[in-house]
Amino acid sequence: MKNLVILGAGSGGTMLANRMQKKLPADWQMTVVEPHATHLYQPGLLFLPFGARDEEKIQRPRRRTLASGVNWVGQTVDRVDPDTKTVAFEGGDTLAYDLLVIASGARIRPEETPGLHDGEWHRSIHDFYTLGGARALRDALDRFEGGRLVLNVVEMPIKCPVAPMEFLFLADEFFTKKGIRDKVDLVFATPLDGAFTRPKCNSVLSYLIKQKGITIHTDFGTGEVDADGHKLVAYDEQEIPYDLLVSIPVHGGAQFVEDSGLGNELGFVPTHPHTLQAKQHEDIFVLGDATDLKSSKAGSVAHFQSEVLEENLLHSMAGRSLEEGFDGHANCFIETGFGKAILIDFNYETEPLSGKFPLPGVGPMTLLGESRLNHLGKLAFRWVYWNMLLPGRPIPMVDARMSMRGKSDSTAALPALDEV
Repeated sequence: MKNLVILGAGSGGTMLANRMQKKLPADWQMTVVEPHATHLYQPGLLFLPFGARDEEKIQRPRRRTLASGVNWVGQTVDRVDPDTKTVAFEGGDTLAYDLLVIASGARIRPEETPGLHDGEWHRSIHDFYTLGGARALRDALDRFEGGRLVLNVVEMPIKCPVAPMEFLFLADEFFTKKGIRDKVDLVFATPLDGAFTRPKCNSVLSYLIKQKGITIHTDFGTGEVDADGHKLVAYDEQEIPYDLLVSIPVHGGAQFVEDSGLGNELGFVPTHPHTLQAKQHEDIFVLGDATDLKSSKAGSVAHFQSEVLEENLLHSMAGRSLEEGFDGHANCFIETGFGKAILIDFNYETEPLSGKFPLPGVGPMTLLGESRLNHLGKLAFRWVYWNMLLPGRPIPMVDARMSMRGKSDSTAALPALDEV
């Protein structure tokens, strides 16, 4: 028997394992390696700081998320040896592979920024990219009675690049409903030259940031955090004071990727942008946030990649050439507060455009414009995630490749946000 080994059972690894279980050739077996016994629905973390307490709905036992028959090993990977084609575990055991998929995701690394992870971590400095961080921030926002709240993206790339803006939009709503919005300064400090990397979407989001009275500092390269003085300090010595700091720390790949010499300087694996094969090893493939690709580190990307990678693994097993099937496709809902959201759809070459989704001209959801239906779509996505995406079931009318049908690149086609 030949061995397919998948390292990591987050969104991408789980979807891929469940899809492959249905199509695995008779002379192949599959093992999924994941040390954590609980699967976390990461988009749900965004809502916890603002009072959500349905934590049981964003977590499930790992075994329930993997299809019957999938062999799950709950150990921690120490290293991968591509020369001997083995995975070594921290306890000393090893596992041989014929094909390997690295789906180990991304992790926050606050210790990489001087002063960020010192004594004020989860006191006056918070994150919401972890369950513990989101819980602590919820308590901090409950106590916050006014002052300067700064959200800082330390460095790109990060998981879910729109989440920082979503947090600020929801914070605007939260403090408005609390009756203290006039006592709170909301500040966004980003290393980018705008709110988002794509020009047209950046224009829409920048409009919302201005409309909601949020101050934005662009091109801010965070050098350190002065936790005692309550201020961010940039490499060029700019300073931004804060009363409460919400940080999106430096992200990196899994420790074993770094220790195995498989990653770049951040621990992400150099990956072919269209086949998802590792650039240095033809028997290793990469999925989701573990890649170094220019695609967004978002759950939808892992979904679309899993469809492409399923086919390429089957091709590789059969000795056929790989398909260049991944085009960088991503789509995501952006919560804008007060029961509305924006939906964007884009890929490597095409920025978010206006139009209707998923049916061209019909929708029912609006692209690049605020709507109540988009917000409801984001809330409904949790059910879709648990019941369709993770089990590897097809999502009707949503293809792995981005479709241009019904989309417009005309600026005039953009909805007026204050009229939606």
